[in-house]
Amino acid sequence: MCNGCVICLLQMYEKAVALYAELAELAVNSFMISKDSSLMEPVRIHSGTEETKLAKGEEDEEFQIMEYEADRGNAEAMYHVGLFHFYGLRGLRRDHKKAFSWFLKAVEKGEPKSMEILAEIYARGIGVDRNYTKALEWLQRATKLNYFSAYNGMGYLYVKGYGVEKNLTKAKEYFKLASEKKDAGGLYNLGIMYLKGIGVKKDAETASQYFVLSANKGLPKAFYQLAKIFHKGIGMKPNLAKAITLYKLVAERGPWSSMSRWALESYAKGDLGKALLLYLRMAELGFEVAQSNAAWILDKYGDRSMCMGEAGFCTDTERYQRAHVLWWQASEQGNEHAALLIGDAYYYGRGTERDYIRAAEAYMQAKSQANAQAMFNLGYMYEHGEGLPLDLHLAKRNYDEALEIDPSAKFPVTLALASLWLRMNFANSFMVDLIDSLPYAYPKVEAWVETVLLEEGNVTILTLCACLVAVLFLRERQRRHAGNRVGAQNPMGQVEPAMF
Repeated sequence: MCNGCVICLLQMYEKAVALYAELAELAVNSFMISKDSSLMEPVRIHSGTEETKLAKGEEDEEFQIMEYEADRGNAEAMYHVGLFHFYGLRGLRRDHKKAFSWFLKAVEKGEPKSMEILAEIYARGIGVDRNYTKALEWLQRATKLNYFSAYNGMGYLYVKGYGVEKNLTKAKEYFKLASEKKDAGGLYNLGIMYLKGIGVKKDAETASQYFVLSANKGLPKAFYQLAKIFHKGIGMKPNLAKAITLYKLVAERGPWSSMSRWALESYAKGDLGKALLLYLRMAELGFEVAQSNAAWILDKYGDRSMCMGEAGFCTDTERYQRAHVLWWQASEQGNEHAALLIGDAYYYGRGTERDYIRAAEAYMQAKSQANAQAMFNLGYMYEHGEGLPLDLHLAKRNYDEALEIDPSAKFPVTLALASLWLRMNFANSFMVDLIDSLPYAYPKVEAWVETVLLEEGNVTILTLCACLVAVLFLRERQRRHAGNRVGAQNPMGQVEPAMF
């Protein structure tokens, strides 16, 4: 690679790492000061699961079941109902007073997780006066029940000197007790002590090991510290690519997760314009789920998406092009559905020029992520030599792989394999020519159905004709059935005597 290219690439990495480092820092700070849940659950609206992810408040079935169990005295259920109110989950209005009440009911039954969260409530002053002494008391009660996560909280109080005399030795002991049970917080805080030399000798390698263990438990702050280590080259050679990846993971859990929620709720209410605008804002920050959701709205809803172009609302071409760019961005971040749709765009020429070779490349990328539809499409392209060499054996292999990945594809795969068998054994026959003509005939048949059959007057006439034919058929069938029955009763044709 030329020196100029290397310098240009390095500058791009430096810009990207600076951007995501700033966003990740904002996200981490929001974890420190926010009293809300930092969870941003990725919901892909094209999967059709958004209804199950949206909140329904007290009408939510999951909440009602949990509340029923809590009312019956289930301590675990009491804790979860408290969490619903504490974080405002599933559409409930956040109510710290109700949450506090449920946590108190749970601790009366010896539920240790409620003791730990009560300690957090008092330590942070959430809905109550801040009281570190009470926080320590609740943590101590939890540890007596062998709830080792509470040791991490006690270590934090001792390392800061909150409500107790500052004691780094005790702090390390408590963090160690928590980490021995693989508690993410305990592992993280031990990593901080070794990274900064708090009560121990500085050791970046040991700190990194603790951060990796904590990150494996899903703690965003651990990802952030690892990103900083790769970014700054603390104890190792800098690795900007890894730093960007880790910073991005943290940034996506930042305070703008409420924007994702707002966008999802707007989509569910049918406010597509608002949903698209919000997803586009998040897509600009590099959030893959937002990129794919914005592209989905543009593709699926057309004019209803309220997409704005250079001169008013987007034309079809502008909309296809914008969706194409978004799908491409999402596919580069590993979204196999996006890679599949990029392949479709190149294959059919939607939003870009038709290019079978690039379509095949996109399908290959989706196939590498075990997408059955992409495998089927590659089989078709091998069968017809479109963008790939004509190879019937590779076509069969891709069809078989599609069926292996997705058993529900049995019918289309069976038809494709039947077509392949005819092509192998009866090349240049009438049947093969007929099969090859179907993709060209289908649009003409579809257009005829839309322009002729679906025209209002024609539909009425055709419906009446169909009803008339059905009536005539049934009458004829009834007449023949009656004649057969008479013949069966009097096989010799004899005249029955009249009865008076």
